[in-house]
Amino acid sequence: MTTTTLAVLVPLLPFLGAVTGLLLGRTAPGLVRPLAVLPPLASLVIAVIVAVRQGGDQAVSAATELTPTGSVPIELALYIDGFAALVAVLVGVVATCVQIYSTGYLRDDPRYPSYAALVSLFTSAMLLVVYSGDLIVLLVGWEVMGICSYFLVGHYWETPEARAASIKAFLVTKLGDVPFLIGLFALATDAGSFRVTTVLGTVASGGLHHPTLIALLLLAGVAGKSAQFPLHTWLPDAMAGPTPVSALIHAATMVAAGVYFIARLLPVFQASSAAMTVLAVMAAVTMAGSALAALAQDDIKRVLAYSTIGQLGYMTGALAVGDRGAAVFHLLAHGAFKALLFLAAGVIIHASGTNSLAVMSRMKDLRARVPDAYWTMTVALLALAAIPPFSGFFSKEAVLGAAEHVATGHTEHAPGAAGWIVLVAGLITAVLTAAYATRLWLLAFRGHGTEAPDHGRQPVTMTAVLWVLAVPSLAFGLLYGQLPDWFDGRDLTPVLTTSVLGTGLALVGGLVTYGAWRQTTALAARVPLGAVAAHPDADAGEVEAEAIAAHAPAFGDVAYAADPADPGRLLLGPLHRHAAVGFHLDAVYTVLFVRPVQAGASLVRFLDREVVDTYVRAAGALPRWLGAAVRRAQTGNVQTYVSALLAGTVVLVVAALLVATGA
Repeated sequence: MTTTTLAVLVPLLPFLGAVTGLLLGRTAPGLVRPLAVLPPLASLVIAVIVAVRQGGDQAVSAATELTPTGSVPIELALYIDGFAALVAVLVGVVATCVQIYSTGYLRDDPRYPSYAALVSLFTSAMLLVVYSGDLIVLLVGWEVMGICSYFLVGHYWETPEARAASIKAFLVTKLGDVPFLIGLFALATDAGSFRVTTVLGTVASGGLHHPTLIALLLLAGVAGKSAQFPLHTWLPDAMAGPTPVSALIHAATMVAAGVYFIARLLPVFQASSAAMTVLAVMAAVTMAGSALAALAQDDIKRVLAYSTIGQLGYMTGALAVGDRGAAVFHLLAHGAFKALLFLAAGVIIHASGTNSLAVMSRMKDLRARVPDAYWTMTVALLALAAIPPFSGFFSKEAVLGAAEHVATGHTEHAPGAAGWIVLVAGLITAVLTAAYATRLWLLAFRGHGTEAPDHGRQPVTMTAVLWVLAVPSLAFGLLYGQLPDWFDGRDLTPVLTTSVLGTGLALVGGLVTYGAWRQTTALAARVPLGAVAAHPDADAGEVEAEAIAAHAPAFGDVAYAADPADPGRLLLGPLHRHAAVGFHLDAVYTVLFVRPVQAGASLVRFLDREVVDTYVRAAGALPRWLGAAVRRAQTGNVQTYVSALLAGTVVLVVAALLVATGA
């Protein structure tokens, strides 16, 4: 088969698997698991073949007109360069691992058939985005992912958290999609085509008339889909869905789509210095703010969710300094270790029976109950913290090195201010990332208290996948010497200055967190848990003093009390309570948007019921009253009718005489 034919099969096979799974899920339950695993696995194999054939050389491009439009044509087009080939392989690897993992994780779930079909459809939509060479076809995959995320995040629809999270994810991403669609139309109007190659050619020739406006409109959609400030608030709440869904969304689909889109159309954004600066500021705020929030979260999945937001900030930061090679390199490395982190977290939750790090920290020997998750998550957290030689070190240093080159004027792909913004924010985030990664590891695996529950060994389909993903988390970064051909010739070798500085800051963040944990652990041994539960927002020292002074513990909800051994409270101090709720951004949105919309809806309801309905009711009541009056006159008595007729005649005669006399 030709490369083009094989490329068409890559998104098509998961789509066919999804349709077949939805049709046969109830009538042939024995086919559900094969239909869930085999199509993405076959798609992965074909994506690898396409990548090998493409080899980082000339892009594979083909197109056929989809339908005549009378103006700007819409084409079913492929455009597979080195970036697309590698990202498709990542999507295939993560989707296959998620489907295999889900066969064990959701083995007793009655809604597994529809879940598996939606995951396959999700995978197909992302692969369509990756391979598409036409922006409208890309938009189709973009929107299908949003629909799939709504259903998958709301998988446990019986719980109010899942229902609210699914609606929030859908609405916030759609909020960004509206300007995104307008930006696509404006871009196609200037270029005269939706084809990616034509658009890039128009930008190169200076034919883009409104680059800043178009770039900012597109950036709004990217901010929603890739969970960047200020449209990132949906992603932590989306953790109400099944853990494998979280792994898929965070590692290879949905949030990766926005970063990939900017990388594909980076010249459009580079045509506007203002847009690149806005992108840099957005990345910096996203990086630092999400890292602080991650340090204050108690739910293990929310820690990882804010971590994803921060790592996506690194990717958009690399794009803000004009280096799409570094951005996609970090996208690939992050995809492997973030999928591993979520799937390992699923094993831990499955074994401990809780998402709460505070509860896990009171379980002794939890790491002995889940040895596979313990070792593989340790590898993934080291990669997340960018400790050499793990993959995250090489990809993160590529981002910081690119920012340094722009900041110091060695390259002119972006404004120098953007370089400094990304570099400073990236170094600050490196400290915070190592801090919350260390905190998560200590609270989950170094707990003290009662024995962790023993639920037996986890299914092999869940644990085997962890070791598969541990390999790229450990070794992928070492391939940086072989990757330049795939990344436009970009040298991905770590820069000495940022490598030493970034690694040093990461080590400082980890060691400081460890020291804080030792201090808070010693304090926790002297503080009754009931006292902590009764004063969840108080400083640990104040709780200890009050408990000692009273000579007795106060009572409260001990199981979900704030953990006095949590180093995040000590490190963040007064900032902790604000970081724990995402710096109240949801509350701000409630005041600025939700309440005005609700007030407007209440006004419309009032006008509809009290004004419009009043006229409608009156229009119906008036004929009814007239009919009642006429009905009363119909007595059936002939004498009454004759009397009325005579009276009417007399009235008419009198009226005629008066008119005649007056005339």
